Amino acid sequence: MSHQKIISEFKELYALKQSARSWHVPFLAAMCVGVPLLAGYFLGNVHNGALASLGGLVILYLPEATFTNRMITLMVCSFGLLASFCLGLIFSFNPIVAAVVLGGFTFSVHRITRYFKMKPPGNFFFIMLAAVAMCMPFNAALIPYQTGIIGMGCMCACLLALLYGVLVRGKESTNNPQEIIIVKKRSYFLGGIESAIFGLFIGLSLLTAKMLQLNNPYWVPVSCLAVMQGVSTKHIWQRSLQRIAGTFLGLGLAWFLLTLHLPEWCICLVIVLMQFVVEMLITRNYGLAVVFITTLTLMLAEFGSAIANLPNALVIARFADIVIGSAIGAVGGYFLYHQKLKSKMQRQLRKTRVILKR
Repeated sequence: MSHQKIISEFKELYALKQSARSWHVPFLAAMCVGVPLLAGYFLGNVHNGALASLGGLVILYLPEATFTNRMITLMVCSFGLLASFCLGLIFSFNPIVAAVVLGGFTFSVHRITRYFKMKPPGNFFFIMLAAVAMCMPFNAALIPYQTGIIGMGCMCACLLALLYGVLVRGKESTNNPQEIIIVKKRSYFLGGIESAIFGLFIGLSLLTAKMLQLNNPYWVPVSCLAVMQGVSTKHIWQRSLQRIAGTFLGLGLAWFLLTLHLPEWCICLVIVLMQFVVEMLITRNYGLAVVFITTLTLMLAEFGSAIANLPNALVIARFADIVIGSAIGAVGGYFLYHQKLKSKMQRQLRKTRVILKR
């Protein structure tokens, strides 16, 4: 590869794209994450506040549509997030069972979201919440309580979306509403193959993390999932490079903030600010957004934990987790967009179906 080609690829990775997204959408997303977090702080339980803020991420599914369709979409997605988290808690009792169930769940969710041609973030947060729940300590008695906390975060997001909708309803354009869900039938076998590859590698990434006895194993499947969200082989490898490079910079920023030993209220405000910045950047450049996504998720996930007081150990552990997950995701992406392999599998499945019908 020539010197000019390398420079061109690097510029492409970190070039800012044009975006029509206005500032109030990122502000709304920051509020949906920040309100549960700050409520938890003022009520003396930041751990529950951080958990509820995960439910607040449902606001990212808010479509550019009519007021009624916005609220219907949010309520349906809220139910999906609750079901995902509850399922993860139920099957967190065994690492092998958790990996198998996560793989099967990923297969189903990816199949459904692809069938309905669901726009980004698509299947991401449903699978992410399931993975996070599967990595939490199993306690059957706490399943309704913990699921309820996620539900409160979803309710808060729906309430804020309702207020937002009332305020902007007179200004919204209904000439070309963009629905988040569009039913679009695809090849039965092709969709099944893609979903199976997704499920296999997400399940494998969780099993790998569990077998390595990582401190927070959900970082591995979430990183794997983020990389496999690419739309082509080139995009997959770009995302792998962007995620690893962005993670390195984001961990550096997180390390700096952790060494300041900020008070809890200040950490809450930093998380809210990070969420706003992420939503401003995510449609412009994924690589730059990853820098702040890493800092945001690290500070949110490790809020109040013992390892948060050891910034050096925390940064090294999280970087290793994300590199492992990104590497597995890159391999999964290769199979996901290998046309010859997919065509061969598709033909074989058709032959098998014909034989079984005889």
